[in-house]
Amino acid sequence: MATYDYDVLYIGSGHGTFDGAIPLAAKGVHVGIIEADLIGGTCPNRGCNAKITLDAPVELQRRAEALSGIVTGQLGIDWSQNMAHKHQVIDDLPNFINGLLESVGIKVLHGYGQLVDAHTVAVGDQQVTADKIVIATGLRPHRLAIPGTDLAHDSSDFMNLTELPANITIIGAGYIAMEFATIANAAGAKVTMIMRGDKALRRYHQPFVEAIISDLEKRGVRFMRHTQVTAIEQADQQVHVVTDQDETLTTDWVLDATGRIPNIENLGLEKVGVVTTEHGIKVNSHLRTTVDNIYASGDVLDKKQPRLTPTAIFESMYLSRKFAGESDAPIDYPAIPSVVFTSPRIAKVGVSIEAAEKDGLTIEKHDVLDDWYRHVNKERFGQNALIFDQGHHLVGATEVSDRADDVINTLLPAIALKLDKEQIGRIVTLFPTIGSSAWGQL
Repeated sequence: MATYDYDVLYIGSGHGTFDGAIPLAAKGVHVGIIEADLIGGTCPNRGCNAKITLDAPVELQRRAEALSGIVTGQLGIDWSQNMAHKHQVIDDLPNFINGLLESVGIKVLHGYGQLVDAHTVAVGDQQVTADKIVIATGLRPHRLAIPGTDLAHDSSDFMNLTELPANITIIGAGYIAMEFATIANAAGAKVTMIMRGDKALRRYHQPFVEAIISDLEKRGVRFMRHTQVTAIEQADQQVHVVTDQDETLTTDWVLDATGRIPNIENLGLEKVGVVTTEHGIKVNSHLRTTVDNIYASGDVLDKKQPRLTPTAIFESMYLSRKFAGESDAPIDYPAIPSVVFTSPRIAKVGVSIEAAEKDGLTIEKHDVLDDWYRHVNKERFGQNALIFDQGHHLVGATEVSDRADDVINTLLPAIALKLDKEQIGRIVTLFPTIGSSAWGQL
């Protein structure tokens, strides 16, 4: 039997790694992690945690706005204080996560890992070996291949702005673009959104998305559809954004939010025979790559499931159980919810409205303002659609509202556990709450 430095060696330290690596090491498996950047990866440091902290004052501002006249006074957002609060929330997370790793004996090797062969990884001038290797290197921001692309900024830059520019141009219309447009607009910036096509948030029900766009437009956000950016040029202290619509925008700051791409380059994957595509690393139903002892987890995977933190956590925990010898079953993904933290939110889980219409499933649509509880905080608008199969089991839900994220979380057990009407009736929720309101629709 060959002897290795580690039983399992992870390249990358995000949620695709640490959630499963910690319980795995606690069971006596010798685990190592290679990380070239901050411990914890994107989500804790420059993703979910930072974003939701910056959004918290926006949510409060919107609620006070809805209750205007009952709540008096004008609420503004102090950008520098908001950013300082973000740092207070997240700056200690790498050390906290590192402490959890160390508490179970996991060694973190700081540096860039490159595969030498199927069992060997080079980290600088050091080489370490492992029985099993997990690639969990995540995604990074895509950059437009146009003249002046270096004048644009990415999502990490936005979440570290010490001062909010007066005029911001955002290229793209996905999660990051829509969420940051919401935050920047609420904090007082003039925001222009440049969309290559006609649709934002393409994976969401478009009538609901258009409701969000309409609200942002009323708040002063400009949406330029069917527009391509052809160049970005320096113009004294500002920049010019050149488009194919005979319009050049003058702005203070440009965010390139045209997507995220997998971190698969310069890892030695081709050298050892790991097959990749432009969408990431190919794996089988056991998260094994084309090399028997090399696995992959998290956003770096080429997969149909949403590239979200909960998905990465689920995959990491699956590998943890597999490597501990507790199960060798293929991964069985549950219903994974997703949400865009605009104001209002849009969230969904399970079968989409479009798929339900195609398959002839039952769709129950609701105006959320028909529910008395939504008037407590004077919600302005909101809609949802609940999807049921022939046995009237809930199989999907989509909502746009101020509380869409809480509603979808509440409905998740009905979908995940395939609860029937009798079982649903056995669940008594706290009242009055948004959970009770959501569950009552079933």
